[in-house]
Order: sequence, then structure tokens, then C-alpha cells
Amino acid sequence: MRDWEKEKAATKPDTDVETLEKYSQDWDWHVRRSVAQNSKVPLEILQNLVSDKVPWVREAVAAHLRTDEDTLRILAKDCEGFVRASVALNESTSPDVLEELVWDEMMDFDYTRSKNRYITQEAVARNPKTPQDAIRLLASHQDEHVRAAVAQNPQAPHDLLFTFRIDLSWVVRQEVAKNSKTSVEILEWLASDRIQDVRGSVALNPHSSAESLRGLAMDRDVDIRVRVAQNPSADEVTLEVLSQDWSWKVREKVVRNPSASDEIIRKLAEDKDMSVRDAATKIVKSR
Repeated sequence: MRDWEKEKAATKPDTDVETLEKYSQDWDWHVRRSVAQNSKVPLEILQNLVSDKVPWVREAVAAHLRTDEDTLRILAKDCEGFVRASVALNESTSPDVLEELVWDEMMDFDYTRSKNRYITQEAVARNPKTPQDAIRLLASHQDEHVRAAVAQNPQAPHDLLFTFRIDLSWVVRQEVAKNSKTSVEILEWLASDRIQDVRGSVALNPHSSAESLRGLAMDRDVDIRVRVAQNPSADEVTLEVLSQDWSWKVREKVVRNPSASDEIIRKLAEDKDMSVRDAATKIVKSR
């Protein structure tokens, strides 16, 4: 039987050190894992848990931002791949350890996609502290999910994102479209992508140009128009067009867009749809 009260206490940041020390030796590994997840747990306790026999406890230690470099170096050689992947995701992990983990080809089965995934290399690719040389190496990986992880890294070089805009995998192109550091030029290219999910990510990106959003406001897919309607970068012309959209979901998002003008809001306060009308009326009264 799991002791839920102990687990809850072990995760509370105001739990005293003496109690955390006691719980870190508890018979139930769920409690020990909760200790390792405590935001205020002392480093000494994390160092003791590094040799825990249960990998899920070690994985929690590997993920903790308080874990020191030496402990992360030990866990980077753990026998379990998901523990090493947790080290690879930790922004406290030193660059030289991340460079070593680039070569870790540990695979785990992803039941949602029914395929194997290079979990450690994906984690390295996501870490914003990963050295540029390592990022470039992973950018040419055969697996689309590793490349997609590179594409979502905020430190991914512009030239890689530019190359990824025509990647054969739409999963990679979608991550480029989501990346907050992707240039306007690349987003404009992806705004005409044949895959709906890619265009939808451009529609949500606050760095997309007014021109791109104007074009996406005419997209045949209503979900994409909904995303444009909620993008604060959409200009008045685009919001005016969307305020007349046949879908009430689009019009309601226009109402809630901070860039929508008073004129548009007042017009939508008389909308035929009650949800749109009520939302607009509340905003009119609050201004």
C-alpha cells in the first residue's frame, strides 16, 4: 500500500530537512522519489539517492536542478536509458557531458506512435545548453523526432531552421513553426505548408508577420482561423475579416484578442451568437 500522506509531505517545500532525510530512506520508493522531486531538498540527500536501487528515483534526481555536476556525471552513465535522458534534459548538466550523451543511441518504444525513439539523443537535442557542435550533429540524424527536438531548441542556429523548413518530415517543420526564435522569413514560407498542423503552428506563433496571418485568416480550416484570431500579432484588417467569419469560435477568439479594436468589439457585442455577444459585452463594460 502506498502512503499518500508521506508522498504529499515529501514534496512540500516547507517540510523540514530531518523529515526529508527520514523519508529518503523509506521502504516505499514512491516516497523516496517524492523526496527527490522536492524543490527545496538539500543536495546531500540528492547525492545519497543517486545510488537508489529503483531507477525512477534516480531519474527524479537526474531531473532536479539542484543536482550538482558530479552527481549528474554519475547518472549520465546509469544503466537505464531514461535516467540518462533525464540527465540530458537537465540544464544544469555540463556541456562536456551533453557532448558525450550525443552518442547515446538508447532506444525506447513509444506506444503512442508504435515505433522506437532515440530518447537520450532527443533529450540532448532539446536542451538549450547543448553546445552548437552537438546540435549540428543531431540535426542530420536519421530519426525525425531527433531532428524535431533540434528544431524546437531555442538555441538552434538560423541556418538549421532555414534548412528544416523543407524537411521531409512535417513533424520537424511543425517544430520550426513553433520555435519562438524562427525568423519571419521562415514563418512566411511555412504559412503555405500543405500540412494543416504546420500552418496552425505558424498561425499561433506571435512572431508571424501580419501578411502571413492575413493569408492564414482565409485558410479553409476553421481551427487555423481560430488560431489566427487569438494571435496578438494579427492586425486590424485581419481581425476585421475574422470578426465576420461564419464560425462563432473564430469570432469569439477575435473578441478576446487584446489587439481587437473597440469598434470590432462593439460590433461583436451585437453578434447573433450568445457566446460571442456575452464575451464582447463584458469587454465593452470593462473598458
